[in-house]
Amino acid sequence: MSIGMKRGTVFLEEHQTCWEESAKAVIAEIQTALAGLDADVQHIGSTSIKSIKAKPIIDIAAAVDDLDEVIARNEKLAGLGIIFRFDERPKHLLYVKGDFEKDTRTHHIHIVPKGSEEWKNYLCFRDLLNDDISIAGEYEKLKLELSDKYADDRIAYTDAKEAFILRLTAQARRIYADKY
Repeated sequence: MSIGMKRGTVFLEEHQTCWEESAKAVIAEIQTALAGLDADVQHIGSTSIKSIKAKPIIDIAAAVDDLDEVIARNEKLAGLGIIFRFDERPKHLLYVKGDFEKDTRTHHIHIVPKGSEEWKNYLCFRDLLNDDISIAGEYEKLKLELSDKYADDRIAYTDAKEAFILRLTAQARRIYADKY
């Protein structure tokens, strides 16, 4: 089972069913910790796209009505190894899971408001890549090029994908406008 990557590095692996299993297990933990908040928790990111290679870090998004209610459960989440990192951007909480002594991350958990643009973007992007293997292939090709170029600079890798992701997200939002 290959899940996890040292912070700051980039490498891609073939899709693995253990990613889906790990996502389901962590989603169940999150739902338990957020019980009563009516959280919608879903596997997102490249590990949720079966046809492409991905960094072996599981991305999960949760949509909630009240971010402060999530913050109030930080201790409960920490007891599950889900550690609050920061407000990554306005109205977006980032939690991580992994082996902190080895500076390795296995999961990134993004908590956003229900109905937010970010929530819709996560799900539409995922659905587009799962539904259109040729677009997923274009994304994989870019990821492979960038992972070779920025193997030791995850920030540069992420920044270099941004324009492509924004373009695909806009396309996905048009296609799935009524779904989310």
